[in-house]
Formats: sequence, structure tokens, C-alpha cells
Amino acid sequence: MKRTLLIGLLIVGTAVFTANAQKTNTLTNQEKKDGWVSLFNGKNFDGWRQCNGTAMPANWVIDDNAMKVFTMEGKNPGEGSNGDILYGEKKFKNFELSIDWKASKMGNSGIFYNVREVPGKPIYYAAPEVQVLDNIDATDNKVASHLAGSLYDMIAADPKTCHTAGEWNTMVIKVENGKVTHTQNGVKVCEYTLWTPEWDKMVENSKFKSFPGFTEGISKEGFIGLQDHGYPIWFRNIKIREL
Repeated sequence: MKRTLLIGLLIVGTAVFTANAQKTNTLTNQEKKDGWVSLFNGKNFDGWRQCNGTAMPANWVIDDNAMKVFTMEGKNPGEGSNGDILYGEKKFKNFELSIDWKASKMGNSGIFYNVREVPGKPIYYAAPEVQVLDNIDATDNKVASHLAGSLYDMIAADPKTCHTAGEWNTMVIKVENGKVTHTQNGVKVCEYTLWTPEWDKMVENSKFKSFPGFTEGISKEGFIGLQDHGYPIWFRNIKIREL
């Protein structure tokens, strides 16, 4: 009897493990019914390209069913290689975006939305950034609004909601008629509204006050983007649904 029970538990455990393994970079039937679309299949970079480019940069690879950006040979940590990327198939306006991310020790990167490409300028020149960071050891961890989940340099996220380097985090960004929320690992950490006097004031008090991409106004729609900041960072389960 005990042996039969043990075998049964092993079978159930294996089935659960298999189901969990299959879930990475795939959508459930319910998610499909709810309008979610996957932006990454876990196998290649279909749909993705360099910001202000046509192909994927050389410092991105598929690693452990995730998109990984790494430090190019000859570059120092924190020194990017012009490897910012976009999902270039479509621009989005009102949407809910979910991304799993994992940082290396000292890792630093960003998730961008409403990206407007400006020739010769980096991805952050004209798009809001949701910070990706190893809060413990990154060199950019001295300012509260530079910690993981924050609206970079404008609104600070609760650092307790972020997992440590080497562990996966889930970031959900919801944008609907200018109202934006960041939810990190199930906890809402930021809330703000674009194109308002309050937004303009935040820009004026940030590093972006001299960026024409911000002072002229964030775009009403744009691409989804990921940053190359010169550190190894992994992204997976990238999915979006339009609202």
C-alpha cells in the first residue's frame, strides 16, 4: 500500500513538474482567450531587432529558454554595446505587458514602453523606463527611484518586492489611456498618469528634463524595448494583451 502510494505521488509530482516546465514562454488556453499574445517563443528572436537597426545585436543569445544580454568582450561591466532592442513587429498603445526577468550580480537594465526611435539616440531618450536591477550590489542602487520596479529617476518602487540576483522576478506594466501601473512580483509598486501636469513636474525634477524626447512629450504609442546596460540579464515569458 505504501509503495503504491509512493508511486502515485511520484507520478503526480512528475506531471506537475512537466506542466510547470512546459509553461515557460507559452500561453495557457485561458490566457489566449483573454487576449494575451507571446512576444518570445523561447527559441529565437523572431520579431525582435536592434533599436534604430534591422538585426539583433551580437550580445544577445538564447540561454536556458530566455533572452540573455551579456557583456561583450573588450567592454567593462556597465558599458553597453549599442545592444538595446525592440519588439519591432507592432506599436502598442493601451496594453498589459508581463515579463519575467533575472539579473546577474550587479546587473542593471530596463524595460521600456511607448518607445519612439530617434536616430543616433539610445532607447531611453524618448521612452519611460521600468528599472531592472540587482538592488543589493548594483552601483546604481543609491537612489530610491533607481531600484528595481521603479519608474526610473521619477517614482521609487518598494525594494522589498524584488528578489535577489539570480532569482526570477515578474514585472507587469499596464498602460490604459495614460494611466500606468507597475506590479512587481504581485505587488503594485508604481502608479502614475502620462501627459498630465503631474507627469510634467516629475520630468522637470528628473534627469530627463533636458531630453527633447521627454520635454516634447512621450509618444501616445510605441514599441516595447529592453536595454543593454553592459550586464548579463535574462528575460522570458514576455507576453502582452491589448486593452
